[in-house]
Amino acid sequence: MVLLEFPPSPILKEFVRTFRIVDFVFSANQAIPYKPYPPKPEHCLSFYPRDTETVKYAVSGKTESKLKSVVFGQQTEVTHRYVGQDFLVFQVVFRPGALYRLTGIPSFELNNSYIDAEAIFPFCIKEVNLRLQEAQNYTNMVTIVESFLMGLLTKKVKPSHGLDMITNHILNQSTVVDIDWLAHESCLSTRQFERKFMERMGVSAKYYNSLIRFENAFRMKNKYPQLDWLTIAVQCGYYDYQHLSKTYQKLTLKSPTEFHLLDLNSPERSFGQADTY
Repeated sequence: MVLLEFPPSPILKEFVRTFRIVDFVFSANQAIPYKPYPPKPEHCLSFYPRDTETVKYAVSGKTESKLKSVVFGQQTEVTHRYVGQDFLVFQVVFRPGALYRLTGIPSFELNNSYIDAEAIFPFCIKEVNLRLQEAQNYTNMVTIVESFLMGLLTKKVKPSHGLDMITNHILNQSTVVDIDWLAHESCLSTRQFERKFMERMGVSAKYYNSLIRFENAFRMKNKYPQLDWLTIAVQCGYYDYQHLSKTYQKLTLKSPTEFHLLDLNSPERSFGQADTY
């Protein structure tokens, strides 16, 4: 199994946080577990040059499948992801506000959605998947996708806003950030800030900050499974274990231990992968 991340080229750093590649092949008679995918503070564009995946939303029950390229905005519920035997996903993880700038679509319209990317980027995107299928290595894949993204930058792109820089600031924090301070730093009133944040990120700044702390705790448990939940809670900016548990219940409908046990059965775990995507 391969789980890699590549930094974007300098010209794309304003729009892309990272390129993520997940690549694994199961044997023909091997049972493939589903992956419980929790809400994450990210907007993505994903390409599936080989087998696709089926996505089932745990709360709403809706299902999407057989899409070769997908745009998804902010997710606020767990999705169960079922992959094929020969699976590769190339994921563009956008910087805060970048998907809105590239598409002009208010981000709240993309919440809890798994949209055929051909409906949003109708030109050339089929060719990207075909070229990814023929790529000789992962570096070539990065070059192919970067070329596509640079083509988007030649079209009309919404300008950057101070709020985008501030949201990147939130992304790197492990503690609660005061909303009034964020609004002031964005040169906006609190009401303007909340409206523009919803437009660019799809959720409130308070909720987004909660997602960041949750993901920090989730990844810390994966990286250091020997740590107890109280230690993780305190290091990730929660008051105590109960505070962390309440967030887990809200975002995953399960306790920290229950969701961690589910994650331990994810497809990448079958290959002894300690980290997760």
